[in-house]
Amino acid sequence: MTHTATEWLAAGSLGLAAISLIGLALAFVDADAKDFDPRPAARRVTAVLHQGAVHVGHDLTRAVTSARHHTAPATALVWHAVFAAREMARDMAALLLMLTTIPTGDLR
Repeated sequence: MTHTATEWLAAGSLGLAAISLIGLALAFVDADAKDFDPRPAARRVTAVLHQGAVHVGHDLTRAVTSARHHTAPATALVWHAVFAAREMARDMAALLLMLTTIPTGDLR
């Protein structure tokens, strides 16, 4: 057997009355204005997000430092090879300039 509309309305009215009584009882509880201030909760959330960002930054720094430490020998080899190639190119250019220039009498 199903309930009629009046029974549903009576149950809803009873529930609304119960909620109203709870609200009325809470209205007389001593409350400060700071209890309704959302800023401390916002500060807590912001602090948690900031601390999470700090931890991510530290983890990223550790990862980069570790990667640099592990790739340092290969990086040093590359830098030395680049330096040696640059020095050789400079020396070859100077040698080519000396061998292909015809001295004139003004140079003596």
